[in-house]
Amino acid sequence: MSKLLGLLLVVAGLLYPFAVYFGMEHLSPRVFALLLGGLWLARAVVQRGKPGNRWMAGVALAFCLLLGLAGEAELLRWYPVLLNGLLLALFGLSLQFGPPLIERLARLSEPDLPDAAVRYTRRVTQVWALFFLANGLVVIALNLWAPLSWWTLYTGLIAYGLMGLLFAGEWLVRQRVRRSA
Repeated sequence: MSKLLGLLLVVAGLLYPFAVYFGMEHLSPRVFALLLGGLWLARAVVQRGKPGNRWMAGVALAFCLLLGLAGEAELLRWYPVLLNGLLLALFGLSLQFGPPLIERLARLSEPDLPDAAVRYTRRVTQVWALFFLANGLVVIALNLWAPLSWWTLYTGLIAYGLMGLLFAGEWLVRQRVRRSA
């Protein structure tokens, strides 16, 4: 059930910009709020023991409540800003209170990380935090000054392409670091 819900959230996230673009004129923001809120509530219940789950779900549900009460279609464009902020907080707080998020993930497959790998995972966590900060700022700028079509193009395609490039670039650097270690 948890994996299915996770997949559903990923698919909903990927399709969200297009749903906003095509649905903004035809669907009530309250419908979006109900659907998003339902997904976040289900995620909170299924993944209740995971780190950060409670506060992230709480923030997302507060946004859905605001969206539902306000009923303003323009608020739909701010959801990606919220997600980038949540991810920035997750990565940033892991740097502050440790261990860094990427180190935790690396230790799942390699529990005894050497010191060089620990430093590397900290750096990668910093890079991801900066990415989410920059990505969130771009989306804020698009919300304030760009038409919906530009917002949709960026949030629905370009941002995911940039994430893919970052994943691929990090993987290449990691292979090089491993060879030299």
